[in-house]
Amino acid sequence: MTPPFDASAAAVALAAGGLAPDASPSAPARRFRAVFISDTHLGTVGCQAGALLDFLRSVESDYLYLVGDIVDGWQLKRRWYWHQQHNDVVQKVLRKARKGTHVVYVPGNHDEAARHYVGVDFGGIAIRAEATHVTRTGRRLLVTHGDRFDGVVTCAKWLALLGDRMYTLTLKLNRHVNGVRAHLGLPYWSLARYLKLRVKNAVAYIGAFEEALAREARSRGFDGVVCGHIHHAEIRAIGDVLYCNAGDWVESLTALVEAHDGTLSILRWPEAAAADVRCAQAAAADPALEAR
Repeated sequence: MTPPFDASAAAVALAAGGLAPDASPSAPARRFRAVFISDTHLGTVGCQAGALLDFLRSVESDYLYLVGDIVDGWQLKRRWYWHQQHNDVVQKVLRKARKGTHVVYVPGNHDEAARHYVGVDFGGIAIRAEATHVTRTGRRLLVTHGDRFDGVVTCAKWLALLGDRMYTLTLKLNRHVNGVRAHLGLPYWSLARYLKLRVKNAVAYIGAFEEALAREARSRGFDGVVCGHIHHAEIRAIGDVLYCNAGDWVESLTALVEAHDGTLSILRWPEAAAADVRCAQAAAADPALEAR
């Protein structure tokens, strides 16, 4: 049976049609064994595609996991929005796959159309319902978007869609707030993140979600779990299970990364990029630092 047409799948197919010349630097500043990104929400105004593209151009890894909600089919059905930078992000991922990075795409609820293609390798990208990643130290991690552990998404999709609309409105308000803050010389501030961490029910929801993912990983014999979905980057132990959330590229601009010694950490891109600039400036000022 032919899978139903969906704008998110069409956008990926469109991007795969032609690869533009790559403007990325020849020697990435950061190298990792694995990189996990989730909730980029390409196809929405709120997607920080410029920062994401900068991140992808500045890192290299053996494995790249796309942990769901990469293209936002929900929003694209309501309103078509596809900036050139969104296309560039998809092209960059395809190019990484072509150059030898093992790219695994685990669809989420916003890009659920891609679940029709689970088991298919598309442009060198393996589309899987879930994945297993084994760290350098031998730790087995379950990689899943996490939406099927969200009762609102699985049992009341209409409520999830309503929540998505409210979230979009919050992001629009946030842009106006940060326009004023920028004029006053103040740094970026996320209203959505502030509300999420201050409202009691939201905090309880995040805790319940994390516990549910940890239970699933434990019951299946995994040492940990990597997910996305709730836009809240985190690494913490829940009993004997390591819970990792890669965050998002709408508000927090985060990725989960594994160093070549097996260490896992959250990389917050604006801060990491600034640190790279400072290191480069220090090395330029004192050549002896670069020699070390």
